[in-house]
Amino acid sequence: MNFLDILQLAFRNLRQAKLRALLTTVGVVVGVAVIVTMVSFGLGLQQNMLARFGALDLFNEITVFGRSLTNLATAGFDRQTGRTSEGGERRGPRLKPDKNPTRILDDAAISEIAKIPGVAYVQPTISLYVYTRANGHVRFEPAAGASVPNGSSRFKTFLAGGMISSPDADEAVVTDSFTEDFGFEKPEDAVGQTIEFLAPPANVSEKSKSEPVQAKEEGPANFFGIPLDEQDTTDASQTDLVARKFRIVGVLDLHLKDGPGQGGMVGLLPGAAIYVSVRAARQWSLEHRGPMSQVALALARQSGSLNESEAEGYDAAVIRVSDPVALTDVRKRLTDLGFGSFSIVDQIEQIKTVFLIIDSALGLLGGISLLVASFGIANTMIMSILERTREIGIMKAIGAEDREIKLIFFFEAAVIGACGGVIGVLAGWGMTGLANRLAYRFVLKPQGASFIDFFSLPPWLSMSAIAFALIVSILAALYPAARAARIDPVRALRHD
Repeated sequence: MNFLDILQLAFRNLRQAKLRALLTTVGVVVGVAVIVTMVSFGLGLQQNMLARFGALDLFNEITVFGRSLTNLATAGFDRQTGRTSEGGERRGPRLKPDKNPTRILDDAAISEIAKIPGVAYVQPTISLYVYTRANGHVRFEPAAGASVPNGSSRFKTFLAGGMISSPDADEAVVTDSFTEDFGFEKPEDAVGQTIEFLAPPANVSEKSKSEPVQAKEEGPANFFGIPLDEQDTTDASQTDLVARKFRIVGVLDLHLKDGPGQGGMVGLLPGAAIYVSVRAARQWSLEHRGPMSQVALALARQSGSLNESEAEGYDAAVIRVSDPVALTDVRKRLTDLGFGSFSIVDQIEQIKTVFLIIDSALGLLGGISLLVASFGIANTMIMSILERTREIGIMKAIGAEDREIKLIFFFEAAVIGACGGVIGVLAGWGMTGLANRLAYRFVLKPQGASFIDFFSLPPWLSMSAIAFALIVSILAALYPAARAARIDPVRALRHD
């Protein structure tokens, strides 16, 4: 018998037991549909995560770390105990470098890093918290320094205005939430307005120490407590608190949007409500140190980790590479220069491993359903042998070989597996589509979120599911086919 004869005979045998073949195929359909649905859910989560990272522009940036002021302050004392304080609290982003830095990340180091092949630009990270006054409101707001000009994707979309004009300009860029918190009706209303950074009045403590008595004795001329001259009632503390003024030139658009990015902060630069130039932010951080920073600087000087002529460096900086392919080479050069670095790529491999485990577990659950279906296939084939024992005997009597008898049963199982696999994939595709619509209708839409595809059904998954169903079906037919081939034709012809 040729291939077409065996295939035609297999279809004829299945048509003779339509109900049994249909029920067996349904078992395969359920198993394949479960596999496709569960694995596509795991793949969808992974795809959404990677798309989110890509939209947040995390694959083109690296965070480089230098020796922090905290480490410099304790280095001389830790040298006696042999311990190191690397990894202590940082003022910048709390990201873990791949190695402990051995160099200070100062302006000279920034210039050196900028010359590495593949580096588009380097931006120091300076994070501040300052009391800010604008539009009659005062709030404690996070601020940060931004390089000018700036190629980061964070400063691409503005609701109003634009980027800071020059590195020396007393200008600021604010977020859309800043305009809402400070009572501006529209983002356009904030452009051109003034932001005041507030600080303690200068030399208040020195004046109070040097002139405590004079402050009590001196006073306006009066006659038994009644002022003789007209006094200025203006509260001088209002102007004494103003340390620096900036003009708002742009309002960033961070509203939620459709798509993977969905708005918000992008890139590795620390988030803030106010952005001023790096030079202005650096100057403010040095002139208005907190008590702990002053102690750390003094300890660093005393320990010899930081000479009197040396200035402290930046805790970290963000490097943008011109091509993600160059990221590995850039990080190697940073290591050779004595700096630590962090890239989201470090976490991607670990995340992929976790998702591989999740996908395997989900696929295993679906595989159990298909395994149960394989027992149904084996049972169908065995019942078919009992019903067609005489027919098998006749075929063997007229010259059919054992190989051809096995092929008949293999073809029958393959037809069940292939049909069940195709229908199962289509059923899984329909189930994932329905689940997406229901999730959006009852979960995402009431919360104002955009549509998200929680499932991913790539072509390779569909083909793999069909192939897996086909292989399981053929394996389930191994014993029935071998049993059919061992039938004695003489006894088979006597079978009723």
